Amino acid sequence: MNLRGKLAIAFAAVGGGAAILVGVLGYHTASQRISAELDRSLLSTASQVSAGAVQLLAPSPLTRGPGDDDHDEAQPMVAQSIAPDGTVHRVGGRPVTLPVTAADRELVVGTRYADATVGPDDYRVLTVALGSGRGALQLGIDVDETRHVLGDLAERMTWVSLAVLAGAALAGWLLARQITRRLVRLTRLTEEVSAGSRPGLGVPDRGRDEVGRLSGSFAGMLERLARARDDQERLVQDAAHELRTPLTSLRTNASVLRRFEELSPDARNRLLADVDGETRELTHLVTELVELATGQYDDEPLLPVELRDPAERAAARVRRRSGRAIAVDADDTTFSGRPKALERAMTNLLENAVKFSSGPVELRVRDGRVEVLDRGPGIEDADRVFDRFYRAAAARSLPGSGLGLSIVREVALSHGGEAFAGPRDGGGAVVGFTVALT
Repeated sequence: MNLRGKLAIAFAAVGGGAAILVGVLGYHTASQRISAELDRSLLSTASQVSAGAVQLLAPSPLTRGPGDDDHDEAQPMVAQSIAPDGTVHRVGGRPVTLPVTAADRELVVGTRYADATVGPDDYRVLTVALGSGRGALQLGIDVDETRHVLGDLAERMTWVSLAVLAGAALAGWLLARQITRRLVRLTRLTEEVSAGSRPGLGVPDRGRDEVGRLSGSFAGMLERLARARDDQERLVQDAAHELRTPLTSLRTNASVLRRFEELSPDARNRLLADVDGETRELTHLVTELVELATGQYDDEPLLPVELRDPAERAAARVRRRSGRAIAVDADDTTFSGRPKALERAMTNLLENAVKFSSGPVELRVRDGRVEVLDRGPGIEDADRVFDRFYRAAAARSLPGSGLGLSIVREVALSHGGEAFAGPRDGGGAVVGFTVALT
C-alpha cells in the first residue's frame, strides 16, 4: 500500500474512532440523564400519590398520540399498594399488576428501584416504604418510549459516525494527495537519477514545510551531483590529454632504448635523465590526480591548527628540495582546519614560486591570509592560473602538471576561503589563499 492510502486509512481511523467515542459517551450520558430523570419523576409522583393525589395517575389527553389506542402514551404510570401482610391492592393508573418480590414486601424504610416486564411493556418500578406498619407503595412507569428515543439516538449517532468516518477518509485522501504529490515527483526523480539518466522532471516547488525543505535539499543535491559529474568528465578529459605527453615521451625513449648499445655515453646519459624526469613527472601527475579525484583533503579531520606550523614545515621541505632561501613571516593565528591539506597547499605555492623566480621567496601568514611573494616575471592570466592543467605559455617548457594551484584552490574552498593571484609591487607576483577563522 502506498503512502497516500496509508494516510487516508489513518485519517479515517482517527476520525471514525473519535466519532464513535463521542457517540458512545453521548449515548451513555443521555441514557444516564433520562434514567435519573425517570427516577426523580417516580419519587416525586410517589410522594404525591401517597398523600392522596391519585388523579395524577389518570390518562392525560394532552400526551395521547394519534395511534395510541391502548392509552400507553396517555397513561404511562401504574400504582399499587403492598399491605403489611403482603397483599397487593390496585391504586390507579394502567390496568396492570406489577410483579412484587419478597424484597418489596420486606421493605420497611427507604426506597427501592427495579426494572420489570409486564406483558409487552417494560417498566421502571419504585417501591417506597410508607412506615408505621402501613406497608409500601409501588409505582411503575412505562419506559418503552424512552427506549425508543434512546434507540433512535443510537441509530442517528451510528449514521453520524459513519458519515464522519467517510468524511475523514475523504479528507485524509485529499490531504495525502496534496502532501504526496511532491513526494511522488521526488521519487520519480530519484529513480531516474538512480538509473543513471538525467532527470526529465523538475524539482517540485520548494516550501516551508518538511516536503518543501526536502525538495530544496534534493534540488541542491542534484546541482552538486551535476557539477561533480561535469567536473569528473572534465578531469578525465584533461587528465587523458596531460598523460598523453609523458606517455608518448616514455614510449619514444623506450624505442630508443632498444638501440642503447649504439648510443654514445653522452646520449645514453641524456636518454636516462629524460626517462627519469618523465617518470617523476608522471608519478607527480598521477599522485595529484588521485588526490583531486578522491578528495583526500575533505576526509582529513578538523583539528586546531596554528598556521605558523604548516608554514614552517612547508618552507623547510621546499628549502631541502630546491636549496633556495625561503623566508617565513607568520603570526600566531589559530583556527580549526586540516593540517596536512594546509601544508600541501603552502608547499605547492612555494614550489610554484621557486620554479618561476630565481630571487628571494617569502611566505607570509597574517590573520588567516597566506601569501607567497616572489620577484619573478609576474602572473599571466591571473583568472585562470587556478584551473586544472592550465599552464601559461612561459611555463610549458618547465616541469609540472598544472595541478598544483588547482589543489591550492580546493584546499582554500574546503576551509571556507578562496585563492587569489596578482602582481607584486615592485615586480613579481603574490599568490595565496585565505581561510575562514570562524
